[in-house]
Amino acid sequence: MKCMRCGNDSYKSLTTEAVELDGGVLVIRNIPCYKCEICDEIHFTGDVVKQLEKIIAAAKQHIQELSVVNYATAA
Repeated sequence: MKCMRCGNDSYKSLTTEAVELDGGVLVIRNIPCYKCEICDEIHFTGDVVKQLEKIIAAAKQHIQELSVVNYATAA
């Protein structure tokens, strides 16, 4: 896969994202992604984005001040 930002090659990797929600912060670990070798830009596939949206929607129902989830177990 090519980086959408700089056009160089990207490689499969895992990343962690923090999302600020009303009432707290959700940290999602081990998210599959593509990471650019040159500029470190991170890209998600459409399937991963759909899963992230589901995880975030579910977390909104039960958010605490800080919640941490593992993508693989929450997906």
